Amino acid sequence: MNFVESLPKQLEYTSHLVINRLGEFYLCIPELLEIWAENQGPLFSENQEKMSNTNGECKETTSTEISLNLSINETTDLGSQVSTEESSSKPDAGIKDKNLEGNNRRKSLEARATVHSYIGSHSRCTRPTEDVFNPEDRNIREEIIRMIIQYLSDEGYTASKMTIYDEANVNWHEKEERVIEVNRLKKAILDGDWAEVDKLCTKPLVKNHKSFMYAIYKQQYLEYIEYQETQKAFTFLNKRLKPLEHLQTTPNEFKDLCYLLTAKSVRDAPAFKNWEGIGPAREKLVEQFRDILNFENLDKDGYEYVPPNRLLTLLQQAVKYQIECSRYHPRVAPSVDTLLHDYSSFVIPNALRSTFVGHKGNVKCVEFIGEEGREIVSGSSDNTLRIWDIESSKEKDVLTGHESRIWDVSSNKNGSMVSSASGDGTIKLWDMKTNKYACVSTLTGHSGDVYTVNFHPGDNHIVTGGYDKTIRLYDVSTGKLVKMFTGHQLSVSKTIFNPLGNLIISGSKDNTIKFWDIISGLCVRTISSHLGEVTCVGMNFNGTKLLSCSKDNSNRLWDVRTGRPITRLKGHQNTSKNFIRARFANKPLIVGGSENGVVYIWDQDTGEVLQKLRGHVGIVYDTTWNPKQNLFVSCSDDKTLKSWCYDENLPLEFEKSINII
Repeated sequence: MNFVESLPKQLEYTSHLVINRLGEFYLCIPELLEIWAENQGPLFSENQEKMSNTNGECKETTSTEISLNLSINETTDLGSQVSTEESSSKPDAGIKDKNLEGNNRRKSLEARATVHSYIGSHSRCTRPTEDVFNPEDRNIREEIIRMIIQYLSDEGYTASKMTIYDEANVNWHEKEERVIEVNRLKKAILDGDWAEVDKLCTKPLVKNHKSFMYAIYKQQYLEYIEYQETQKAFTFLNKRLKPLEHLQTTPNEFKDLCYLLTAKSVRDAPAFKNWEGIGPAREKLVEQFRDILNFENLDKDGYEYVPPNRLLTLLQQAVKYQIECSRYHPRVAPSVDTLLHDYSSFVIPNALRSTFVGHKGNVKCVEFIGEEGREIVSGSSDNTLRIWDIESSKEKDVLTGHESRIWDVSSNKNGSMVSSASGDGTIKLWDMKTNKYACVSTLTGHSGDVYTVNFHPGDNHIVTGGYDKTIRLYDVSTGKLVKMFTGHQLSVSKTIFNPLGNLIISGSKDNTIKFWDIISGLCVRTISSHLGEVTCVGMNFNGTKLLSCSKDNSNRLWDVRTGRPITRLKGHQNTSKNFIRARFANKPLIVGGSENGVVYIWDQDTGEVLQKLRGHVGIVYDTTWNPKQNLFVSCSDDKTLKSWCYDENLPLEFEKSINII
């Protein structure tokens, strides 16, 4: 394997090493804040300026990604388990403790969410739209590997460092070792650390330069003379300098060195009458050393010394840049506990930012385009998709071609493509790269409305579901059907992939949620404890929690590993024929729509309603959130979309209740 092929693995490996070091300290910050809030009371009073804490981002309680490994026969009906748990629970037991816990939780979230100021635009700095360096450049790749090797060396991972040397199949590591030794020797000479100098003199770096070894020993000898350490000087002269006598720079230099054993000063000998003293002599020796080792040739070979802690320095700069470009300006320096995701300020939106007007019918779905999220796409009952600029709230284009309402939209990660699912039974793929927003492919196969579409994490496939009770997997590049999944008894309302991309999760009007193996096409688990039609499913970023919405006026969180419900989210309305959807947002938030025209924000850990966003005058069908934009966007029966932000001048409207399964 050459260094190009090994680069992704080494980068991923080093990222995890960095995270392990940083995480040990930062993971304890939220707990310390909760303890402080419990002992000191509210973090701010009504008549005082809001105080800030040291944590600008909420911590995810689960730090490892866990995949779901199930056999084909491991299909589970959780209805009996849930009913047993509910019948055995005692609502009145420990109610005071629950209330206290809820109050402390609210204080902690409030403290985290109120340390930012909304600055209006997305960034206070210029965000380049193109790559600022070519990642395919050979020198860049080599430098990345060298920084990784430096980090591993600093952390003591010697074996891993040598493995990378072998896998990368490069020879410049010999130069790197040489430069490290050069700098060590230079520092030792200037500091007068002759024990370190003697150690380095055994290395090939100096050992092969006899004339330079003679110069080093001569300097040590002259310093013994200067300090009047005659006995040490005599021993050193016979042991070190005598064998190298033939390397003397002048014919009588060695005789003058011997004469100094009886002299009072180094300058008494004719050969050293111009000696300037210990400090200047050391500096002169280092300059001589630079010439002997020919430092200039290192630069001519295209090699440059790696500054100390270069990888960590670049990571620090990257995070600071992300903070600088954040929509919300932290009033105190935030603590970052992960490098696996870009920095995102933890805020709880409480204010309407803008309204997007243009659709002629109700707006069924909305999605940010790409991870950057500079644009959003919406689908409507007017049979069109519309592209909007998130900053100006202006409509950029109208995409036509569907012959019926748009039920769902999805974007790939880099924002180059958008897919749409329609009541005309088709799925369309739209090109976003050229700003012409042209339809590049129309996928067929469903008989009836297509209610859902979603991109695979690898962006090479999409999954769809619809009225015909089937789930279909399509290849994006060819438009061909790859696999069809059957098993639901009624319409499929929502389909998603797990973060690893090896499972499809589907929700249906038959009140069930099913997990499908993407390779075999078999159902590996069924959750059937919902009391109403499932209108939406979602999964958190590490695949450990599942979110479901159903027409029994509740959303539920599930533990993916056990298949059991964790929390029930209530307060909204979802009972009629509409598809009301909810999503995971900035951890630990969940955001969803409602038939009463309100956007609800829940705390996923307690099920508590943290905020109600009012502004729509009709059913809120869907909501979405983008971590880089740090905005929520909702769509409604009132034909509009709305974006929501945090306003520090408005209060947060926490509901004083906790919903427990």
